[in-house]
Amino acid sequence: MPNTIVYAGFSLGAMPAQMLAQTRPGAKGAVLLHASVPTSEFGRPWPHGVPLQMHTMDGDELGDADVAHQLAETIESAELFLYPGDKHLFTDNSLPDYDESAATLVKQRVLSFLDSIE
Repeated sequence: MPNTIVYAGFSLGAMPAQMLAQTRPGAKGAVLLHASVPTSEFGRPWPHGVPLQMHTMDGDELGDADVAHQLAETIESAELFLYPGDKHLFTDNSLPDYDESAATLVKQRVLSFLDSIE
């Protein structure tokens, strides 16, 4: 994958990752974990053909599942994966919110996503 740029962000880091993928030419994809923001935050629509993958727990108040749903409905190349529960940083095995089964699914899905990037 030479010269391929895929932006990824966790929680608060999802916002700059989304901004870069949405506003910088050359982005090949984005993976957002535990958060997302409306595309209007960056003053332009999501770029056509740039795949987006989002992961959050359906009951996570900080995970913005409603925003992720809206993005998935309006961006043709977006995938949304919701996991049961209300933990925020459920992929971080150093925290009490860690959910091994959900984190394992996230890892599999992200690796598959990255494999599909041209």
